[in-house]
Amino acid sequence: MPSARGLFSARAELAASLIAGTLLLLGFLLTRAAGQDWARSLYWVSLAIGMLYGGRAAIAALRARKFDIDVLMVVGAALAAWLNAPAEGALLLFLFVLSGALEALAMQRTTRAVEALHRLMPTAALKWEPVAGPTPDNGQPAASGDGEGGRWVHVEPESLVPGDRIKILPGESLPTDAKVTLGVSSINQANLTGESMPREVGPGDDLYAGTINVGNPIEARVTRPVRESSLQRILNLVMEAQQQREPIQRLIDRVSQPYALTVLAASILVLLVWCLVFNVPLKDATYTAITLLIVMSPCALIISTPTATLAAIARGARAGVLFKGGQSIERLSRMTAVAFDKTGTLTIGRPRVQQVHPVGWSSAERMLAVAAGLEQDSTHPIAAAIRDAAAQRAIAPAPLERPTFTPGRGVSGEFNGHPARLGTLAFVEELIPACLRSRVAEVLGKVQLRGQIGTAVSCCQEAGVIILSDEIRPGAPELVQRLHDLGVRPVCMLTGDNCATAQHVAQALGIDEWHAEMLPGDKVEAVKELKRRVASGPGRRRPGAVGVIGDGVNDAPALAAADVSIAIGSIGSDAALESADIVLLSDDLSVVPWATALARRARFTIAVNLAFSLGAIAIMALATLVGSRLGFRLPLWAGVLGHEGGTLLVVANSLLLLTFASPQLATVPTRPADGGRKPVAVSPAQEQPVQAAAGT
Repeated sequence: MPSARGLFSARAELAASLIAGTLLLLGFLLTRAAGQDWARSLYWVSLAIGMLYGGRAAIAALRARKFDIDVLMVVGAALAAWLNAPAEGALLLFLFVLSGALEALAMQRTTRAVEALHRLMPTAALKWEPVAGPTPDNGQPAASGDGEGGRWVHVEPESLVPGDRIKILPGESLPTDAKVTLGVSSINQANLTGESMPREVGPGDDLYAGTINVGNPIEARVTRPVRESSLQRILNLVMEAQQQREPIQRLIDRVSQPYALTVLAASILVLLVWCLVFNVPLKDATYTAITLLIVMSPCALIISTPTATLAAIARGARAGVLFKGGQSIERLSRMTAVAFDKTGTLTIGRPRVQQVHPVGWSSAERMLAVAAGLEQDSTHPIAAAIRDAAAQRAIAPAPLERPTFTPGRGVSGEFNGHPARLGTLAFVEELIPACLRSRVAEVLGKVQLRGQIGTAVSCCQEAGVIILSDEIRPGAPELVQRLHDLGVRPVCMLTGDNCATAQHVAQALGIDEWHAEMLPGDKVEAVKELKRRVASGPGRRRPGAVGVIGDGVNDAPALAAADVSIAIGSIGSDAALESADIVLLSDDLSVVPWATALARRARFTIAVNLAFSLGAIAIMALATLVGSRLGFRLPLWAGVLGHEGGTLLVVANSLLLLTFASPQLATVPTRPADGGRKPVAVSPAQEQPVQAAAGT
């Protein structure tokens, strides 16, 4: 039925149907129990209320040149009234209008995730407005935003543009995407990602629209206008997904009108055959034809798929899983094999310093200071990790002169007049004292065997090794076993990293198959081969699907080659939101098996709904026809109850998806006040770190 407001809103329609039902019940009690014949007029009043709402929908369908279920129900009720059976007609329209109102309310409930996202958008933002007047000596506004040079003013979020300076107070929502410039706080992202723990943020960290500041006041620079914010893109994605139709639903939509016409034709045929061939009285034949028309109407069948699909989309959105429509759910439910990218997917993708190993250095702190000085101006991820490790231990970078970057090898410079280098062994070896070279090479070899990253440092006849590793993403340790429990095999890893690192990660996670040192084209071929294996697998009663899970940026070719593509940790990634079939907004891989289980439950729910709907139509149609010939006429009220009751059961079954258990996300440690990086082991002794590095 078309959506409307006021008298014809879903709630008004529900209230009207309840009034019609109450009048119908009173008429039945007064007529049967008290013998009040005048009470039959209550049937007609109830029928009139039903006709008001049912007739409006039927007229709208006919104006659109459609002959659908609304028309069938109104025709059935009108014919019942013509047979002087107003009670049966009123019962039909009461249940029909009631089920329609409940369906509309159920649909509204499945869109609450979208409505909740709408409510996340704040109505005001605190923006720094420079004003004419004296400014600090450096010509910049005051760092805190207070004092001379400007003032904080409340503005509409829509007026913010990239570069604007905003302040987010405790308890306030982010008006749009921004980057922290001042302060450290905790940000609650549960409404977008489903993560139970707030995320600790500091200068340089990204903030997303709609998330809530639950810590200290912070300042930030706007990076996107409101209309392009992550929240708005997610909102658009969910709304588009709810408008998409599954293949089975598109088929039902195509055949619904021909089916309705067939039902009407079959009812007319039964009327003629019963009268002309079987010599059944016209009233009895019409009664049978009307009953057949009602029980064969496809109300439950039509609503079987969209209610379940929308409920699954809404449930996923509440947990930070964005399905791009029913097709994404259907494909994920068939996933029997999956391939993961490593860097940025199974691992965080940002190396962290795990140990500073002074093979032959007088001081580990001095070694780290020289390394941080060499990497002071580099944008390489390893350089950032070394600078972070130094900052965490309050070690100032050593002042180096004439830094020179050699791509693929390392960086060199001068420290107090002495040459210094950091990078590969071949690049640094020239500066390493001969007596230490074999030791440094041994440590680097053992570090590589452990799947970690080692970089050599040498200066002033001293040498050492900085050991880094790319941390496993939260939820990854339990991922493979949970996927195996769902029957997803093999679980593969495709990476361009070296074999030693790939093997280390694969063994740590229990990956079934892994392939290393792959180019993007190699990953595509691997996915195609996996699809061929799945298609030819033994005992396949339906085609399996191959999923590829990546970070949504570097894995675009492999994602495109998959049956179902999933991008993870992509709340701020345009590429992922646009290209992947499914987007996981949290960084926790635990939601992958949960989303797979939800998709399978949705498909099972749809299958149950369809089987129940088709079975009910077939059984009740046979009961109507066979019973009438055997002398047992199926009561019209029984056909009405069976038809509309089945519709309500289908809706209720679909809404159970909204109660699907929440994912058990991995516990992610929050950032402490000192900056939140994992402690770095700095070993002053010479032999202890060698054993640590060699422990395999």
